Amino acid sequence: MNAWVYAYRGQEVENRHRISLAIHGPEGLLAYAGNPGLWTYMRSSAKPFQALALFLTGAVERFGITEEEVALATASHDGTPRHVAVASGFLAKLGLGPEALVCGVHPPSSREARKALEEAGQSPTPLHHNCSGKHAGMLAAALALGASPEGYETPDHPVQVLNRKTLRELSGVEPLLAIDGCSVPTFSLPLSRAARAFYLLAAPERALEAYREPLRKVQQIMRRHPELVAGPGSIDTLLMERLPVVAKRGADGYYGLALLESPHGPLGIALKVEDGSAQAREVAVVALLRLLGLDPGPTPWDQPERRNYRGLQVGYLKAHLELTWV
Repeated sequence: MNAWVYAYRGQEVENRHRISLAIHGPEGLLAYAGNPGLWTYMRSSAKPFQALALFLTGAVERFGITEEEVALATASHDGTPRHVAVASGFLAKLGLGPEALVCGVHPPSSREARKALEEAGQSPTPLHHNCSGKHAGMLAAALALGASPEGYETPDHPVQVLNRKTLRELSGVEPLLAIDGCSVPTFSLPLSRAARAFYLLAAPERALEAYREPLRKVQQIMRRHPELVAGPGSIDTLLMERLPVVAKRGADGYYGLALLESPHGPLGIALKVEDGSAQAREVAVVALLRLLGLDPGPTPWDQPERRNYRGLQVGYLKAHLELTWV
């Protein structure tokens, strides 16, 4: 069936954002909309699975990595002072500094953090990059493997080979690779197979034995530290504070969810707004959770208003989701 987010101007539809999604349950594919076989890049929604390397390599024990640092390794964080402090401490444990990160530099996503930097006359560093925790985690896993931290971002580096193997074994198919916005490999999977990986994050006991405890730990840590996974007011943080879910946004309209509890049992969900709209993604995710019987309470993404530069309301966004149940 079809799934869309409609952008209204006045009372007329101005834009249509097509949604494809897949929902994986205990018996396999449970429901879908659009094209559940769509191959598309997970982008940052893959971070919970990339963070498994911290446990699979023994890096957590070797370097005394804390729960906060593991949470940051799964994060697309907002660059607040707390995020920066955790990233800095993480690298210090490895004997490395911010210069070891190849993610690049961008201003903090947090408006308050960005303003504070500007007022202090300071420039952002790689620590403010939303992927700095993921990169610190990759450096820790590389060192734990006995590999050089140099070139950790290249597809043939041992830590990236391990990450690709992890996604292959959790999804059941060989992922396609490309380069993400932060310069490390990103993985393309059919939505139905990515949903399978998120299902195993929700129900680790169903995974291969080697992944059960790492999946359980990542799931629990993300839920215990949702403010580190994103930031105050971000959709990932809000959903994990209010619902029994692990929520992970990705760039260009991607979203992954592990529902620990639902009327249908544990579920894994992979969702893609096909034109890449992040605004439409948030609206679709909240509408889908309500459709599945989970109530996050009032959110900023329930039929959000569209406003112009004077602050006048000129329209709104509204989701229309129809699922095909298998």
